[in-house]
Amino acid sequence: MWGLCKGSGSKPYRTVVDTTGPAYQCSCPSRKFPCKHALGLLLLWSDPDGPVASGESEGAPDWARTWLAGRAERTARKKAAPAAPADTEAARRRAEQRAERVSAGASELEQRLEDLLRGGLAAAEQAGYSLWEETAARMVDAQAPGLAARVRELGAIPGSGPGWPVRLLEESALLYLLVRARRRQAELPEALSSVVGARLGLPVRAEGPPLRDTWLVLAQYDTADARLTTRRAWLHGAASGRTALLLSYGAAGKAPELTLPVGLAMEAELTWFPRGTGGRAELGERFGTPAVPSSRPTGVDVTEALGRYGQAVREDPWTPHCPVTLGPVVPAPLPDGRGWQLAAPDGSAALPVSASAAAGPGLWRLVALSGGAPVTVFGECGHRGFTPLSAWVEGDEAVVPLS
Repeated sequence: MWGLCKGSGSKPYRTVVDTTGPAYQCSCPSRKFPCKHALGLLLLWSDPDGPVASGESEGAPDWARTWLAGRAERTARKKAAPAAPADTEAARRRAEQRAERVSAGASELEQRLEDLLRGGLAAAEQAGYSLWEETAARMVDAQAPGLAARVRELGAIPGSGPGWPVRLLEESALLYLLVRARRRQAELPEALSSVVGARLGLPVRAEGPPLRDTWLVLAQYDTADARLTTRRAWLHGAASGRTALLLSYGAAGKAPELTLPVGLAMEAELTWFPRGTGGRAELGERFGTPAVPSSRPTGVDVTEALGRYGQAVREDPWTPHCPVTLGPVVPAPLPDGRGWQLAAPDGSAALPVSASAAAGPGLWRLVALSGGAPVTVFGECGHRGFTPLSAWVEGDEAVVPLS
């Protein structure tokens, strides 16, 4: 679609949007992408009774057709371009060198964790965060970013509130298990060895044939640290029944590029990454535009939810959670009043809401949506409890985001 947008200059800005990308082009001088003119055009187009309708490129003005043709030509060249010949010997040497660095880094971290326990956990609070940051930097030098990320997470635990020594011991034990697994990785079953490699932060690629399905966007939320903003989006396939995690990254303080409409469904192809990546997939070609879904995933009871998490831990001992659609359940306070739970309507079983979710505004949206009646909730089920990410009421098409 295309349009002329009046701006501060004497001539209107020429704006064109390719909804199959999506991709945008505007003659305005804005450095934002997409600019406000492209967003305004999309907003008008999203209104079924609005003045903007998308059409074929044949009916577009010359400047719009030129841009669309250029996009199509670049895409065709990219697909037709032959792959550069691989230097297999150089790649093998690089892989061996990295493996040696990772093993050395894992051995060093193993020793540091043992020193931590010998000295007592109380010393971790006195040492401050600088010790953990220095250790994380050593893991980065060892080309093990997965270990570096876990070390930084450990550094945030001391002094983080009541019970922090228990949490530090738990997470230290999991990290120690990972570095010990690296030492014996060659002896592990192939599936578990793949998990260990992914958790260490070794490079992985999406592999296998893409799966085309209609994917309902169940949730999307951002987490940030001093270096990156990470966007997580959970999708559910209408025909396949599979759940996929899409990851997108942006610089610190900036939103990642990938933005998906929560509650709508889109037809697209996904390709999965190997085990140990938490069900992560790569988004491929998209077809058409997002639409209201014709169905939503069926909820499972508490017992089934715990069983799925147990199976996930069996396959990947370091997974913090697994995606679960839980329902019907009713959000209710815990008997001691110190938290919340998602309980079966008959009160026979319940899952505690994680402390982080209970402290956020999403819980109150869930309580308001429920009004004391059963709802279906999608979220992440882990050892810290259940984190609700979206919910819906039977008979209502709307998926309400909670994150």
